[in-house]
Amino acid sequence: MSDAFLAHLTATLEEIEADGLLKHEREIEGAQGGHIDVGGRDMLNLCANNYLGLADDPRLVDAATRAMQENGFGMASVRFICGTQDLHRQLERRLAGWFGHDDAILFAACFDANGGLFEPLLGPDDAIVSDALNHASIIDGIRLCKARRFRYANSDMEDLEAKLVEAREGGARHVMIATDGVFSMDGYLAKLGEIRALADRYDAMLMVDDCHATGFMGPSGRGTPAHCGVSADILTGTLGKALGGAVGGYVSGPQPVIDVLRQRARPYLFSNALPPAITAAGLAAIDIVEAGDDLRERLFENTRHWREGLTGHGFDLLPGEHPIVPVMTGDAKLAQKMAEGLDAAGVYVSAFFYPVVPKGKARIRTQMNAALTRDDLDAGLDAFARVGHDVGLIGG
Repeated sequence: MSDAFLAHLTATLEEIEADGLLKHEREIEGAQGGHIDVGGRDMLNLCANNYLGLADDPRLVDAATRAMQENGFGMASVRFICGTQDLHRQLERRLAGWFGHDDAILFAACFDANGGLFEPLLGPDDAIVSDALNHASIIDGIRLCKARRFRYANSDMEDLEAKLVEAREGGARHVMIATDGVFSMDGYLAKLGEIRALADRYDAMLMVDDCHATGFMGPSGRGTPAHCGVSADILTGTLGKALGGAVGGYVSGPQPVIDVLRQRARPYLFSNALPPAITAAGLAAIDIVEAGDDLRERLFENTRHWREGLTGHGFDLLPGEHPIVPVMTGDAKLAQKMAEGLDAAGVYVSAFFYPVVPKGKARIRTQMNAALTRDDLDAGLDAFARVGHDVGLIGG
């Protein structure tokens, strides 16, 4: 590799750091949870996607351990060669039944599920109408597809309808609306009731990425479509957040959709099958969350208490009901200074700034967890108030 190229990359990194946009990783020792060990320090964890506190649940650990003992460590193959076990089909059928669909298909991650979804299903005669704030995996998946692309302003139903009209007047054969169920940087819910009505009016399919809702939104944790009282034609999601926090994604939907993906979705065809431990723990997680009204109640009670406490201290929050509660700073360097102060106070959070969020919209994205106690939350609120005052984010 040439010295000139390495010098170019070094200069790029120096520019990122000078702009206050350099991201740092911290090492956790031990298990993910409401409290984590970072360099020998016990820290209150307020920034994981571990919504129901299942990442270190003994029931999932036991299910994964038994599966490894009985089915081995890994599959060493893609699914269609010799990588499909009974556990894979059990989990796929369980997911589909939970969501009320015909079938489901597993991927290594939901990024792969979204990346492999569009290209096999839609061609140059078709159209995709995508929310402007959709996750990067949806954006990348659409880029791989030859369908015509339309983008509507976030949750703007007039703009969505205008794009649907444009697609139909342009002669689109099939039209798919693609949206996140929850926009993860803001914690906003998609207006799925209105989107479903527009999809029906213009004979369009509705695809929803429900990674930040599966397990805790809606009846029995079935996600944002169930929460909004509608159905999604195609649902994508992950095992890597509320369902145990490991890895693995899926697409759930009508049988022909799943069958075509099984034949042509490149991330599925060219990636190893999920290991037995993940599939077995996924099955156990669904059992837990389907019967987990107590966990969901605790999660949303924690969310209410946390949001009310931050508001009372004078922080600028984005409105919402979701367990994602963004604390706005505006400036990237101020967000990082706030995160550093909270780290020193024993609270583990992350600063979010460009390019993850738009410039001028930096924030500390806090996330609630059913495993957190009221004492945990009050300690976190005290720390936020002290540090927020010290860095000049709030008055005092």
